[in-house]
Amino acid sequence: MPNIKSAIKRVKTNDKKRVQNITVRSTMRTTVKNAEVALAGENVEAAKEALLTAAVKLDKAASKGLIHKNAAARKKSRLAKRLNALNA
Repeated sequence: MPNIKSAIKRVKTNDKKRVQNITVRSTMRTTVKNAEVALAGENVEAAKEALLTAAVKLDKAASKGLIHKNAAARKKSRLAKRLNALNA
C-alpha cells in the first residue's frame, strides 16, 4: 500500500474505475452473446432488436477505451452481415 497521499487516492480511483469497467465489459459481452443467439434463431425482429442493443453497448465500450474502436466496428459489421444473410 502506498504511503503518499496522492498515490493512495490513485489506488482508490483505479479500483473504482476497474469495477466500473468490469460491469461495462460484462454487459457488452452479454448483449453481443444475446445478439448471436438471436441471429442463430429464425426470428428476424428479435435479431434486429438484439443487434441494435449490442451495437450501442459496443460503441459505449469503445468510447470508454475498453475495446478498440476498430474492434467494435468489426464486431458490429460481422453481426450485421449475419443479420443480412438471415434476411436474404
